[in-house]
Formats: sequence, C-alpha cells, structure tokens
Amino acid sequence: MARDFYEVLGVARDASADDIQRAFRTLARKYHPDVNKAPEAEERFKEINEAYHVLHDPQQRARYDRFGSDFRKIPEGYEDMAGAGGFRPGGAGRGGFPGGGFRGGGGQGEPFAWSYDGGDVDLDDLLGGLFAGRGAGRARGPAGPIPGADQEAELELSVEEAYRGGKRSLTLSGPEGPRSYDVNIPAGVTDGQRIRLAGQGGRARGGAEHGDLYLVVRLRPDPRFRVEGRDVHVRLPVTPAEAALGATVPVATPGGEATVQVPAGTGSGRRLRLRGQGMPSRRGEPGDLYAEVRIMVPDHLSDREKELYEELARVSVFDPRRERERAGR
Repeated sequence: MARDFYEVLGVARDASADDIQRAFRTLARKYHPDVNKAPEAEERFKEINEAYHVLHDPQQRARYDRFGSDFRKIPEGYEDMAGAGGFRPGGAGRGGFPGGGFRGGGGQGEPFAWSYDGGDVDLDDLLGGLFAGRGAGRARGPAGPIPGADQEAELELSVEEAYRGGKRSLTLSGPEGPRSYDVNIPAGVTDGQRIRLAGQGGRARGGAEHGDLYLVVRLRPDPRFRVEGRDVHVRLPVTPAEAALGATVPVATPGGEATVQVPAGTGSGRRLRLRGQGMPSRRGEPGDLYAEVRIMVPDHLSDREKELYEELARVSVFDPRRERERAGR
C-alpha cells in the first residue's frame, strides 16, 4: 500500500505550499541520485518527487485529500458520482460513464476497453492503473521529471577579498565532473555567509529545473585582522612617547591604511574605535574597526636614547605598580 504523501514529505495535512516546497527541497538534497549513491536512494527520491508533484498542485492536492490513494482512479469530471455511490466500472446508471458502455471480456489477461465516439481507449491507461494486477496493468516508469539537487561548496577568501568583493572565477569538482563558475562576491561577505548561484547545482532530468549551488564563505585566518560579525579587530603598536603624549598614527584596515588619534595618556590594551571602518553591508550599517593599543619599546637603545630614558627615570614620579594597587581598592 502506498505511503501517505504527507507522511512521505514529513508535513502536516494543513501544510502551506511553502512548507511543502521546503520539505521537498530538504529531502531532495538528501536523496537525489546525483548526491546519494545508496541503493535505496533513487527509489526514495522517486517517492518524494511523486508526493511533491501531487501536493504542490492545488487541484491534484484537493483530489488527493478527498479520495486518498484512489485519486488517480477517478477520472476528472466524475468526482460527484464517485462521492455519491462509489466509482464502479459497470455501465451508466451505476457509477459508470454516460454516453458509452463497456465492452470486452474482463477475463484474465484481457484488458477492458471503453468505446467512446467510435474510438477504443485502453481503460487501464485512462484510469491510471485501476485494473493493475488483473492482467491489464503496466509497469509504471519514474514519477515525473527529476529536478536537480541543491549543492554546497566552500569558498575561501582573505579578509581583504571579502571586504572588497568583486568577480572571481573558480573551478569545482563534483559528481558530474569539474565545472567552472564566474562568481560575483558581494562586498562585505562574512564567514559562513552563503552565495547562491541559481541553477548551477545538480543537473535535472526530464525537463525539470536544475538545482542551485550555494558557496559557503570561509575567511582565511589573518595575522593582522580578527573579524567578529562585521566588526574588525587589529593591534595598534605605539611608542611610549606616542602613548604618553598622544599622537596621530597609521592603522591597517581591510580597505587600506587609515589614521587614528591616540589620546595622551593611553595605556596598553585600550581599544580605539573607528566607526564604519569594519566590514561593509549592502542592507545595513557597516561594522566598526577596533584598534587595540600595544605599547612597544625598542630592543636596542642608542646612547642618546639611553640617556633620555635614564633622565626620565630620575625625574618621573609615576609608579605603575602603585597606580594599579590604588585602582584595585
């Protein structure tokens, strides 16, 4: 006995058209013969495909909801007779067809035929297999066209490439062999974001639509930039004098070099915010860039530098350890 089509797709009987389409696409990605080579995958996909083609069509769905698995046995236009007394191929006046009678024996191996307007129509073809199993049935082929499966692949980008966007060509290997693509990368794509290439996924059969290809963006690790959402974090090395006296210093951003104002008295670890200098966005506000100050000292001092540091040590009353203890009280 055929499984219930709603059960096949895993949806409720009151599911919307969008729910049915989403369920079909999810199952198709899992069982499509192009991506699933298990022996039972093709038959499972045919079952899913048949259920979808019935339930996504409002008229077929209405007939299925009314007659269940017998909906194909009731010719269109005879639903009322079927509902009133049950459809029985026994002649007009008893649920049969008006305007013509049945002829033929109906014995084993002999198909029924219906004479209508002088032409003979194979009743088994007309009723979609009503008499299958009685010698007149025929083996059914695949359940309609098979759409292509959606596919995924990773697209690795540097932070600068993701920031700028632009066009890029790439070649991917898949179940159908290597294929080349021209990709338009939106400016400001983030890690994990998917770029959809419509119709570039698995190939369809029987005139159905090809699947889509989704490129999942992966940002390559970068020693300079750390990306969190659309915000970008960088380290900003400064000299002791720049931190103490204040200065305007250059800072690296994914879009190129910018400048930031270091306030006087800036300590190591302080974050300076550059609004809108993070990853751009097509639909909202861009992210921010955060420059974390790191005070650096030279590995080697010239004689004059050493004299100045010694003089500073003699005259300065600043004690960072005492200041920390005071701040911790």
